[in-house]
Amino acid sequence: MIIGIDGNEANIKNRVGVNHYAYQILLGLKKLQDEGQFKHQIIVYLKNHPLDDMPKESSSYKYHVLPGGGMWIIKRLTPYLIRNRDHLDLMFSPSHYVPLLSSIPRICSIMDLGYLEFSGQFKKSDYWQLRLWSAYSILVSKAIISISNSTKEDIVRRYPFASKKVFVTHLGYDEHKYYQDVNKEDVRRIKEKYAIVGDYVVFLSTLKPSKNIEGLIEAFKSVSQEYKDIKLVIAGKKGWLYETIFEKVKKLSLENRIIFTDFIPEEDKPSLVAGAKVFVLPSFWEGFGLDILSAMACGVPVVASNKGSLPEVVSEAGILVDPYKPEEIASGIKKVLSMGTLEYNKLIEAGFNQAKKFTWEEMVRKTVQVFERFKK
Repeated sequence: MIIGIDGNEANIKNRVGVNHYAYQILLGLKKLQDEGQFKHQIIVYLKNHPLDDMPKESSSYKYHVLPGGGMWIIKRLTPYLIRNRDHLDLMFSPSHYVPLLSSIPRICSIMDLGYLEFSGQFKKSDYWQLRLWSAYSILVSKAIISISNSTKEDIVRRYPFASKKVFVTHLGYDEHKYYQDVNKEDVRRIKEKYAIVGDYVVFLSTLKPSKNIEGLIEAFKSVSQEYKDIKLVIAGKKGWLYETIFEKVKKLSLENRIIFTDFIPEEDKPSLVAGAKVFVLPSFWEGFGLDILSAMACGVPVVASNKGSLPEVVSEAGILVDPYKPEEIASGIKKVLSMGTLEYNKLIEAGFNQAKKFTWEEMVRKTVQVFERFKK
């Protein structure tokens, strides 16, 4: 079988969310090929040459660069695939966007459908692209890969016709980067790099409305009044509609208690997370919540929203709160900060055991199972 993959989500220097997902799929498939466990050929389609850390080519793993800019899938990939010059048996898009016209069986991945309930949290152009193209992808794809049971339930509720072709492949974390007992010297170095003094609560994700950062800031106002020395570190690149976040900090006079790091390089994340007293993710929705796993793997207690997929990921191993109630977010953070050593360590252990249930290897193997449903 010859499998085509749109690799552009993975071929990005500063990877977040779906970029990590796509990248781990390519790494995992190449590893299975090298181990002789995946006999199929792979052709990865890109609009730019592969970055240095992308999997290396081999006789059964190739890159095909179709140079282009905006609307690349429509202008470059779709026309190229129409004739199927590469004799593909399957085309996989690890995103919501499949090629629009193709005689080749298509598979797509759906991260979440949060945009349908929170359209006001997106630019209009982004919203309509997500809504229309995702619906089309769900309609024409032979199989749909969902990254959580929560997202699968949303897909089936919104698009009942797709109920028999949705498959769940949970995400994972890198156990070689995220683990208990991260080097204390590395933690000290990262704290110094980002001018963090003393204990801190950390949020790590893209700055955008769905993450409920304004609710977190409001909650932290209450926390800061009770815990006079603790800081809130908001780590992540600016996404969209983020200006009101900084306005909220000024309005609540928290400029000296909140640190914005902007984008965090992948190599800095383990130490930044491991040095925190609490990891908090109070999102209105999440397709999975990748950084929650990383935090639990590092032995950091988590406070997370009780919406979307987060209860599925956290289970009983963290504190779940209503993202619409800042006072509940504050209460969750305070609960962790006030724990005695024994209770705090029990929560750490529960989180670590929960994180171990999710691996990239298992995600890739389940993805392969979906592919092989179409083996001739």
